[in-house]
Amino acid sequence: MGIQDTPEEWQVTATVTPFTGNKTSVRTDQVVMPDGSVHGRDYQVHPGSVAVLAIDDEDRVLVLRQYRHPVRHRLWEIPAGLLDIPGENPLHAAQRELYEEAHVKAEDWRVLTDVYTTPGGCDEAVRIFLARDLSEAEGERYAVAEEEADMEQARVPLDELVRSVIAGDLHNNCLVVGVLALTAVRAGDGVDALRPAEAPWPARPFEA
Repeated sequence: MGIQDTPEEWQVTATVTPFTGNKTSVRTDQVVMPDGSVHGRDYQVHPGSVAVLAIDDEDRVLVLRQYRHPVRHRLWEIPAGLLDIPGENPLHAAQRELYEEAHVKAEDWRVLTDVYTTPGGCDEAVRIFLARDLSEAEGERYAVAEEEADMEQARVPLDELVRSVIAGDLHNNCLVVGVLALTAVRAGDGVDALRPAEAPWPARPFEA
């Protein structure tokens, strides 16, 4: 048996929500500590996200360049998006994001890894999928707006992305985790050992 994270919930004596936004909110819980003391814990409540590491037959990863205002950077990222609908099937959401952001579809889908992005201050859970056997999606391109209106798209060799991550040139969480996870998978048990695309996800339960 290897090590693994385990669910646990400490007693909460009171909760307030001082801020509610369009997609997320901020919550303050009064949490009972192991020594019996009670302390406030502030965190962002997040619906969860999906991300897609889409790789083509030439071992190139589909990446997007987008402005991210909180960090004042234009970042290279992999396609990703919110789980806007409670209980939404994450695979369906990932397929939608790949279509909307890149106008691409994939025939082979696996779960690459699941992560909590910033568990010290946010409950966001992200499922990162591996998508292969790529092709152009049918129909008209999805109309984009706001930050996505000037989004760039490229296909970059996986090994080049790994080098850029290690060099500190790429910073997007899902891209970093995705390319390093795929590299580790290939060096280990191989892609066929990955979980199926519909594998359970306790952090964000969903209907098939």
